[in-house]
Amino acid sequence: MSAHVTIIGAGLGGLMLARVLHVHGITATVYEADASPDARTQGGQLDIHEHNGQVAIEAAGLSAEFRALIRPGAEATRVLGYDGTVLLDEPDDGTGHRPEVLRGDLRRMLLDALPAGAVRWGHKVTAVRPLGAGRHEVTFAGEATVTTDVLVGADGAWSRVRPLLSTAEPGYVGTSFVETYLFEADERHPAAARAVGAGALMAPVPGQGIQAHREANGVLHAYVSLTRPLDWFAAIDFGNAAAATAAVAAEFTGWAPELTALITDGETAPVLRSLHALPVGHRWDRVPGVTLLGDAAHLSPPNGEGANLAMLDGAELGRALADHAGDVEGALTAYEQRLFVRSAEEAAEAWRDFELCLGEKVPDSLVALLTGALDPRS
Repeated sequence: MSAHVTIIGAGLGGLMLARVLHVHGITATVYEADASPDARTQGGQLDIHEHNGQVAIEAAGLSAEFRALIRPGAEATRVLGYDGTVLLDEPDDGTGHRPEVLRGDLRRMLLDALPAGAVRWGHKVTAVRPLGAGRHEVTFAGEATVTTDVLVGADGAWSRVRPLLSTAEPGYVGTSFVETYLFEADERHPAAARAVGAGALMAPVPGQGIQAHREANGVLHAYVSLTRPLDWFAAIDFGNAAAATAAVAAEFTGWAPELTALITDGETAPVLRSLHALPVGHRWDRVPGVTLLGDAAHLSPPNGEGANLAMLDGAELGRALADHAGDVEGALTAYEQRLFVRSAEEAAEAWRDFELCLGEKVPDSLVALLTGALDPRS
C-alpha cells in the first residue's frame, strides 16, 4: 500500500492502528494535540479483555511486553454498602482473563513500539477539509497543514474529524464522575486502603456512588459518581479545590468514613469528568478516504470496554488496510461493516451495564451482575 495514513489522536486506538500498520510495512503519522507524551495523566487502571483488547495486542506483536505490565492481584473486586458493609469480596483468581494495567503504561508500550518520529506532538487540529478523490487537508494551530490519502479520526469524544462523516454529537448521559487520588494509602489512609482492598471497590446507591482502584505504589484512584444535571456541577467552583471537595462530600453525608475519605482526603484537586455518549448504533455513509475509530466512532457510557474496543478498532483497521493493498476504499468499507455491527451491540450493552452498576436497583443489580446471577444481555 503506497497511500500514507494520517491518524489524528495518540490515544490507545490511534497508536494501536499505527503499530499494526508498522507491523505490515505501512507508513503512518500520528498527530496529537498534547505537547509531549507526559503532558497530562493518562487515566487509571484498565482491565484488558481476552476477546478484544488482548486480540489487538496480539495483532500488534506486543503480547510479551503487555504481560510485563500486568499488576498481579489487581483483578480483585469488592462491593460495599454505603455504610461499609461488605456485599461482595472476590479475590483475584489468577486466571488473567482480564488483567489490569495502567493506561499510561499501555500507551508507553505502544509509543515505544513505533518508529522515531511517527508521532507528531503539539499538533492541535483546527480544521479539516476534503480535497476530492479521497484526499483531505488537515490544518493545525499555527496554520501548518498536511494533506493525506487516508485520514483516521482517533481523536475521541469531541472529534474534529467526525463532522466529515456524521452530524451526530455526544449527549450528556445524566451522570458525572469526580476524580480524586490518595497517595501512600496504606500508611497515610489505612481505613480507605482496607476498604478498597487489593483491586477495585464499588459502593453505589441509586443516583450516586464511590468507585476506586488500587494502583501501584499504594495509590488509590477514585471516581465519585453523581447523577445530577450539568447545571448542578456548573454551580460548583472546581477551581477551588476545598470548596469543590466540600460540595461533593456533602452529597455523601451518613456514608462510612472509610468511603468518604476517598473524597475528603483526596490529595489532588478534584476533577470533573462529565459523561457523554453518541447514539446507540451510530454509523455513517462511506466517505472516500476517511474513517473513525474508538470514542470518535462509538462513544458510550463507561463499562470497562472503551479502551479495549478502541484498540480492537485500531487493529482491525490496520489489518484491513494491509489486506486490501492498493484498495483504500475496499479496506475502509470492510472495516466499517464490522465496526458498525460490533459497536451497536457494544453500545447497547454499555447502557445496560451502566444501569446495572449505577441505576435504581444498585447495589443488588451490581452484585448480581458480578456474580453471574444476572445476564447483562437480557
